[in-house]
Amino acid sequence: MSILVLGLGNILLMDEGVGVRAMEAFDAAWSVPDHVSVVDGGTCGMDMLDLIASHKHLIAVDAVKTGAPPASLTVLRGDEVPAYFKGKLSPHQLGLSDLLASLRLQDEAPESVTVVGCVPMALGTGLMMSPEIEAVIPRMVTMIVEELARLGVTATPRN
Repeated sequence: MSILVLGLGNILLMDEGVGVRAMEAFDAAWSVPDHVSVVDGGTCGMDMLDLIASHKHLIAVDAVKTGAPPASLTVLRGDEVPAYFKGKLSPHQLGLSDLLASLRLQDEAPESVTVVGCVPMALGTGLMMSPEIEAVIPRMVTMIVEELARLGVTATPRN
């Protein structure tokens, strides 16, 4: 059972890069078995098609627009995931939506897709995230660990 943990976002647009930053924090703190890939997907172009298709489970970590207050965290699974694309936050989300649609048409989509998300505060140009968003990254890392456990995978601390 191969699993892909895919950090998404544009780190040049402040909080829009929270998915990449959370994935980096997870990768720095936790070790996973060989059948789990941890990847910086950035803005997720069509070149990710083969990578996503080669995994049975996808955990995408991203900034999301849910209508909740900034810095709110959410986990979307299964049928909840398409609703996430209705409120597009940034151009890269269309890329992920297109990738998943293409994979479904080719009958190569992952068996399950989960989005671990955070509602951003600021999307201006800049490398720094809002302090409130930076503060929730440890909780996002915990959410990734919990999602892996839900899939039967034990992540171990790197300490």
